[in-house]
Amino acid sequence: MSELLRVENLKKYFKTPKGLLHAVDDVSFSIERGETLGIVGESGCGKSTLGRCIIHLLEPTEGKIFFEDEDITNISGDRLKESRKDMQMIFQDPFSSINPRMTVKSIIVEPMIIHNMYDGDKIKQEKAVLEIMETVGLAERLADSYPHELDGGRRQRIGIARALALEPKFIVCDEPVSALDVSIQAQILNLMQDLQEQRGLTYIFITHNLSVVKHISDNICVMYLGTLVEKCSSDRLFEKQFHPYTQALLSAIPIAKVNVKRERILLKGEIASPIDPAPGCRFAPRCLYTKPECLKLQPELKELEPGHFVACHLY
Repeated sequence: MSELLRVENLKKYFKTPKGLLHAVDDVSFSIERGETLGIVGESGCGKSTLGRCIIHLLEPTEGKIFFEDEDITNISGDRLKESRKDMQMIFQDPFSSINPRMTVKSIIVEPMIIHNMYDGDKIKQEKAVLEIMETVGLAERLADSYPHELDGGRRQRIGIARALALEPKFIVCDEPVSALDVSIQAQILNLMQDLQEQRGLTYIFITHNLSVVKHISDNICVMYLGTLVEKCSSDRLFEKQFHPYTQALLSAIPIAKVNVKRERILLKGEIASPIDPAPGCRFAPRCLYTKPECLKLQPELKELEPGHFVACHLY
């Protein structure tokens, strides 16, 4: 496999009345073609902002983004529009991310019209829409339905269908199943894995649900207050965690066995402010192993084992 996407030292800051909010701070990683990179962490850690920066829904403050070895950090205009064919996004809330005044068919065909696919031939476009609907499990009879007439699972299938309309190579999935019932979550996850296998898609899968990310991801990045604290393969992360924050996260996963309990690591202390953060490790105020060095220096992401990176002064 070859590298599809590479992010180098990406930063995204927002101006606030109290100072600069460091939503994403010096994040680097790469993704191979056909793989899924899971990004996990608590709400507010910068996961969604990172995904939006990569596909230019937000412009990064600093850093570089490479797609198929091309620097796309500062693209705009026609070049940005062209890149939309290859890079799409599935949003967290399937209802708020689609136009309630448009039918299922018109929602899916809209990107085809914007990008003049099939040379504007409406018959070919409509045929393509019906094929995509069948692919994602939407019955043809729903083509003229409106989003409010459908349940959450079908709405999310519309979002997936819209993302597939331009035949992309890469999709950012921003908590695509968190708003759905557990039984529907499994259906959507299986659908996404089938589509990846059939079409050779590459995913970034953003979630706070570690059970879900284990099921779908090849590699996982753990984020805390805008920074990466641990990065490795999915199997290795669930086998051995080095960072105290990752250890605490995984200790919160329930075990589906009677009379079996996992020892829970309870974090105490105040969460550091992401606005003009103080020097040192951002997890230090909540860490069980904080030492003086942690309050002075920001730890760098270092490779402790082959393919296993950790940002912590304990190592």
